[in-house]
Formats: sequence, C-alpha cells, structure tokens
Amino acid sequence: MTKIAVMGAGSIGCYVGGRLAAAGAAVVLIGRERLARELAAHGLTVTDYRGYSATLGSGRFTYATTAAAAAHADLVLVTVKSAGTAGAAQELAGTLRDDAVVVSLQNGIGNAGTLRASLPAQTVLAGMVPFNVVQRGDGAFHQGTEGELEVERHARLDAFAPAFARAGLPLVQHDDLRPVQWAKLLLNLNNPINALSDLPLKTQLSQRAYRRCLALAQREGLDVLAAAGIRPAQLTRVPPHWIPRVLALPDVLFRVIAAGMLAIDPLARSSMWEDLQAQRATEVDWINGEIVALAERIGRSAPVNARLVALVHAAEQGGPRRWEGRALLEALSRGDHA
Repeated sequence: MTKIAVMGAGSIGCYVGGRLAAAGAAVVLIGRERLARELAAHGLTVTDYRGYSATLGSGRFTYATTAAAAAHADLVLVTVKSAGTAGAAQELAGTLRDDAVVVSLQNGIGNAGTLRASLPAQTVLAGMVPFNVVQRGDGAFHQGTEGELEVERHARLDAFAPAFARAGLPLVQHDDLRPVQWAKLLLNLNNPINALSDLPLKTQLSQRAYRRCLALAQREGLDVLAAAGIRPAQLTRVPPHWIPRVLALPDVLFRVIAAGMLAIDPLARSSMWEDLQAQRATEVDWINGEIVALAERIGRSAPVNARLVALVHAAEQGGPRRWEGRALLEALSRGDHA
C-alpha cells in the first residue's frame, strides 16, 4: 500500500491527510504535540461545505511529532507554514528515501524551490490548496470553500492520483503552476483583511467596505504582476482582472453577480485569522509581502499591500485586531498612491 506522510499537519494537513485516510490510504500526520493529544482524545473528523463527513479513530491514521515518521513514505505532502519550510526541509533531508515524491501544498510562491535546495535526490513538486479549512476543535477540520488540489505536472504523480480521486480531492495537474500560484495569491490578499475584521469570510465579504479593501489590494497586485509580465490563471468563474470591479459593487448587486463566483459557507475563516487568535506568526510576508517584494524587484511600490503587512505585524505584537470596514479602508486608502 502507498504510504503518505503529511509534514506540518495543522488545519490543511489534517484535512487533506484525513480525507486520504478516510478513503483507505496509509497516512502518517506529522505535527505538533498539542494536536497529537487532541487527536488521541477525539479522533480526526473531516467535513466540507457540501455535506461530506468522516470521523476516524486513532487506528485509521498515525500522528507523529518528528520527521522520522516519514522515513518510509512514498509521498510527502508539505503543509507547514511558509516560515517553517527551510526547517522542515532540513528535517526531511536526513530521513526520506531517495525515490520519495515531495509536494509542497503551501501558500506563497517559492516554497517548492526552498524544498528542492535541501532535497536534491527527491522529486519535489509545487502545489497549492485553493480552498479554506477551519480548525473547529476536538479534532474537527472543515473545508469551507470550493476548489481542487492544484499541482505541477509530473509522471510520478500517476501512481498517487487514484488515492486522491477516491478521497474526493482529485489532483489537477498543470505544466506551469506559477500562473495558478499567483492567481491563488491574489485571492489570498483577502487573508489579512479577514483576519483584521475578526469576522467569518462570508460575513466579511458581504460588507462593501471590506470588499473595497480587497479590491485595492488586488488592483495593486494585478498592476504589479502586469508590469512584471506575469499573467495569473483564472481560478474562479470571474477572470482575475474583473474581480476588483465586482468587489467594489454595492452590496445588492454584489450578492447577485457574485453568487456563483466562489462557494463559501458560514463557518469559513482565513488561516491568518486562526494564527492571530492563537498568537502565532502569520504568513502575511508570503502573501501580501510577495506583491511588495515583486514590486521592489521591478522598481515599483505596493503601498496598499505594504500597509496590510504592517497592520498584521502590528496585530501579531498586540496591536488592533478588530477593524471596522470603513476604518480599514481609510487606512489603506491613505497608502494607495497608485
């Protein structure tokens, strides 16, 4: 039987690993001691917005706290936060078989490259998770938005594709994943806005002031990508360049036009909100910070996204964590010099 290890089993890792285990795959989750205790006490429950539900007792999966548990894995899914990628790669380097396949299912743009630098013998592929997962406590993880796993195309994935299909998480393969990653990043520019709103995603996006904040960040991001010669892929029913216009519409029109854009259930929140609630460092430098860094590389500026990065870092240090929509829009507009 194919052995799958999930390195960095938090919300995304436990959900994807749980779905695979529920479909019969041999899965070892590797993560923090806190989650090891929680899953030992409650088992692992995975649900989604379409009504899927599965609960697995401890005999249906293994939870470990060190990378040594991946020693015999055929496939390793890396789901650590971006700041932990280099450390995870170093842990795995002395553990994995040379013929193991490693897939980065992380936010940001460059994590697969970081993994490759430490794992030259293994096949390392870029991937990304377009949907949101909420950690609900007592071992429960819920997929709150639509989307399928997107990965870099490689012949070695053929052996693993059936397991993902059985789990209801088919692998969508791309010859060039970079446009997909940038498109996902544009959608993720909402993560700090959602985190700073302290509201569920659906509630936050129902309010025009917050949507206008996202429109500012996305419009700036699109301008920077265009200047860099990068064309993002289309992940939703609305093309990327139309989304800021839709976001800025009055609430009544937005509800009508956006109804089919992206399915979101009332439980969904951003992972950045979860990080702030848990007083953990966020991935804002690997999301909005990627736009800022790209802008700097091509001699431009990205003041709106730079301001969001600064506000989230301030929140990490105990600053304001609950912004009203109009106040946040005013703060971002002061930094919008485009």
